[in-house]
Amino acid sequence: MIAKELPETNIDNSIYKTFVGVKFFNTPRAYFFGVETDDTFQLGDKVIVETMRGLELGEIAIEPISIDKYESELGLKPILRRANDVDVKIYEANQKDAGIALEISKNESAKLGLDMNFISCEYTLDKTKVILSYIADERVDFRELLKILASKLHTRIELRQIGSRDKAKMIGGIGICGLPLCCSTFLNEFDGISINRAKNQMLAINIPKLSGHCGKLICCLKYEDDIYSEERRKFPDLGSRIWLDKVEYTVTGVNIISKVVKLENSEDVKFLPLEDLNKQARWKKNRDNEQK
Repeated sequence: MIAKELPETNIDNSIYKTFVGVKFFNTPRAYFFGVETDDTFQLGDKVIVETMRGLELGEIAIEPISIDKYESELGLKPILRRANDVDVKIYEANQKDAGIALEISKNESAKLGLDMNFISCEYTLDKTKVILSYIADERVDFRELLKILASKLHTRIELRQIGSRDKAKMIGGIGICGLPLCCSTFLNEFDGISINRAKNQMLAINIPKLSGHCGKLICCLKYEDDIYSEERRKFPDLGSRIWLDKVEYTVTGVNIISKVVKLENSEDVKFLPLEDLNKQARWKKNRDNEQK
């Protein structure tokens, strides 16, 4: 499931007494909804809410918090009611029907020769809408497919083209760090990640190793990029000329972590701590001033 659409912002949150976090069964993160009554929800309680998709069944993942502590500018949608046994049975039946609908969609698109790789299928709780997510390299004219599916599924149909990152977000997985993928746990938006971030962090430009499950550059390249940019200002630029004991060297490398600068000339190579380099650079500057 793709991340749920955020609640609308034109709702007065002051009408709620508390707010809770609701987790949907195909997503790892929780979304906030308002509670108007004194009903005390507990972790694991199943509730019915309305999202941009329609009616959905969710589970309380964050216990009630006083509305005074809600700091977001987003408006909250309300918890409609507690889910009952009938709601749960309907949800389970919808899951089975979604699997059948997914197979129908795959077969019909193949018959039409459409380049569509269907990833998931979901029904809203009241079954007034079915959402089919697919991946395609180019824009697909699915008008004929839509007519066929409408005649077979007998409900509103939404065909949603997603990208490779959205696919990774839906499917999930374990990253190279050994933890669940950031996109499937807490990332709400995907920032553009360029190879310049890897260069800024002095990483070896090995695209396969720098790519995530989605095939694009890993999002975590952005986490430390600002710190690297700030720390690099303390180092001399690559190619700068440094004089040590009246011998000229060229800066050919820096190590941000160990704070070491690599200096080279035609006869020698030195690895000098940044602190020592700064001391010698200041000494040289003072000496030049004295000579003036």
